[in-house]
Amino acid sequence: MSLTQSVDLLAIAPPMLTMLGALVVLALDLLLPRGLVLARALPALGALGLAALSELALASGTRATFCVPGPGAPACSFVADRLTLVIGLVVLAGAFIVGLLSTRTVVEDNLPAGEHFALMMFSVTGALTLAGARDLLTLIVALETVSLPVYAMVGLRRDDRRSGEAALKVFLVSVAATAVTILGAALVYGTTGAVHLSRIAAALAQPSPAADARALAVVLVVAGFAFKVAVVPFHGWVPDTYTGAPLPVAAYLSVVSKAAGVAGLVLLLDLGLAPAAGTWSPILAVLAAATMTVGNIFALRQGDAVRLLAWSSVAQAGFIVAPLGAVGAGGRGAPSALAASIGYLAAYAVVNLGAFSVVTVLARDGAGTALAGLRGLGRREPFAAVALAFFLLCLAGLPPGLVGLFAKVRVFGPPVQSGVGWLAVVMAVNVVLGLGYYLRWVALLFSRGGPDAQPRRVGTADGLAVALALAGAVVFSVLPGALFGLAG
Repeated sequence: MSLTQSVDLLAIAPPMLTMLGALVVLALDLLLPRGLVLARALPALGALGLAALSELALASGTRATFCVPGPGAPACSFVADRLTLVIGLVVLAGAFIVGLLSTRTVVEDNLPAGEHFALMMFSVTGALTLAGARDLLTLIVALETVSLPVYAMVGLRRDDRRSGEAALKVFLVSVAATAVTILGAALVYGTTGAVHLSRIAAALAQPSPAADARALAVVLVVAGFAFKVAVVPFHGWVPDTYTGAPLPVAAYLSVVSKAAGVAGLVLLLDLGLAPAAGTWSPILAVLAAATMTVGNIFALRQGDAVRLLAWSSVAQAGFIVAPLGAVGAGGRGAPSALAASIGYLAAYAVVNLGAFSVVTVLARDGAGTALAGLRGLGRREPFAAVALAFFLLCLAGLPPGLVGLFAKVRVFGPPVQSGVGWLAVVMAVNVVLGLGYYLRWVALLFSRGGPDAQPRRVGTADGLAVALALAGAVVFSVLPGALFGLAG
């Protein structure tokens, strides 16, 4: 038997390109003077662009690599398919916008530019790898590759005590979640004898005297991945971490890190644990209902834009997970539920990045992030106010933000079709709760009064970040079928 195997380099090209980009940034950081931020940012942004092109090159079909033979079809550790494409594009687009926003932040906050961009690229590498992972070991290693650089990114603002506290909080909670995930993975392996998701599913479909141990293993693994998505009760780190981190890093956590967690959860449930849907689906239904309710209630009380977006992201995580709580026994109805979750994630990523981009631009020059400081913004800076209002309406699911409206309609489908009526009712109530703080914020932007301030001079990179997010939200509001067709 041969001990070597061929490797499909095109299938693994996106994570390889981002990893090489990170290494290039580190090398340039050693060779170039400290003040040349663009010399560190441009290689990172260029690598993200090349990785996006390589993702599009994979759109024509499914490619698999790192496969091992066995009974039946070979089991592969990395597969590039439709899900990999969608998650990869969300991650790369999000990281590109965060990179644009970071070019000024690293200067104003006196952050080490080389370390910041290299850490971001290493984290993106983990996210792209996770989207293609098809075995437990690769999933866990990729998930930690996403998370470990983020701890350092949150704490890079070394002269700010809040930044250090935020980094410590997310690190400690994440370590506990990782320990739970590894324990669950060990139990899965011990009770099924497999690490590849396809073979785990085949083993779980067979009766076993270790049924109770298998159920416990499923619960532990799902709980570990739920932390990355910020599902209640694994959400406690979110508000303080978002407010303590540099704003572009908070945007990265809210979109790219969350997208990686959702990808891992979807892959695990769809390909590995589908036969055990009777165990995990009711749990996720309860967690989704609790997550959106807790997030919305706390968001109603916030007077700071970043904390409001933090609690909003918790609530949105509930809507992302809700379709998974409507999967029937044996994985019945899973394809439509997974498509709804991924479609909602993609729509949320675009508009939430836009909202964070505008808030980041407005917070420049010491303006702060208090909502009271944004009163009357439409009079002083009409473009920023209109853009932010559009993003907020998308998050609320109101016209003209049709991408948000269609996303919410899609996630209501699986609970209604599967007969999980109570979950659909909770979701409807939470849509109304969300309207309370989103519309209040929009009204504040165009109300009279507010502090007198000169219009800000928006930098090229900041303006491009806002423009890209706005263009994506507008295009997907006009052509929502393009987004949801790809996700489906």
